Amino acid sequence: MDPVKLMKQEVGRAAAAQVQSGTVVGLGTGSTTAFAIQFIGDRLKSGELQDIKGVPTSFQASVLAKQHGIPLTTLDEVDTIHLAIDGADEVDPQFNLIKGGGAAHTREKIVDGLAEKFIVVVDSSKLVDKLGTTFALPVEVLPMAVAPVTRALTAMGGTVELRMGVKKDGPVITDQGNMVLDVKFAAIEDPAGMEQTINNIPGVLENGLFVGVATEVLVGEVKDGAASVRSL
Repeated sequence: MDPVKLMKQEVGRAAAAQVQSGTVVGLGTGSTTAFAIQFIGDRLKSGELQDIKGVPTSFQASVLAKQHGIPLTTLDEVDTIHLAIDGADEVDPQFNLIKGGGAAHTREKIVDGLAEKFIVVVDSSKLVDKLGTTFALPVEVLPMAVAPVTRALTAMGGTVELRMGVKKDGPVITDQGNMVLDVKFAAIEDPAGMEQTINNIPGVLENGLFVGVATEVLVGEVKDGAASVRSL
């Protein structure tokens, strides 16, 4: 198997191993989290896990959970999310994140923020000294507000692009029916301040800065063709 795929598998397996019977689990979005969902399903099938309910953060997570036999629930029906597992596009030394490469960051922030414990699953390429250095910041915007929000983000020093679909004409549309602006900043010096400032722009639903939410970061690495996982 491709070493990178094997590494993502091992990170997903390590995160899934932390799920306990009788808990509600937030199910994130992305390729590494998909392996975690698979392994949670495997543990349920084997009887090692029992009485699990999942809260998906996207249509993709919902489909995967159903494929792997994980019963789903909603935030209307549960009081607590015991554990959330999700990926990230960047992680800084304080465990602040940029998320939203899959355009699911609004639902992810709701679920991950409610979780008693939030495990981030990434490979070592996602570790950065400062957020915004390798990945643009996704901002979910109401369609009618794309132009004024673009102007406001540009005035903040960002270079703004409307995210376009792949194998689809036109822009990416989120699960909420909105659009995504990808904003490149030289570096984000104050993630908490920027998160609040951007969310206060009229027409913005949510942005991909996750500040003070992550509990643990599981990092997958490939050395000499062998996959390993370390916890930060």
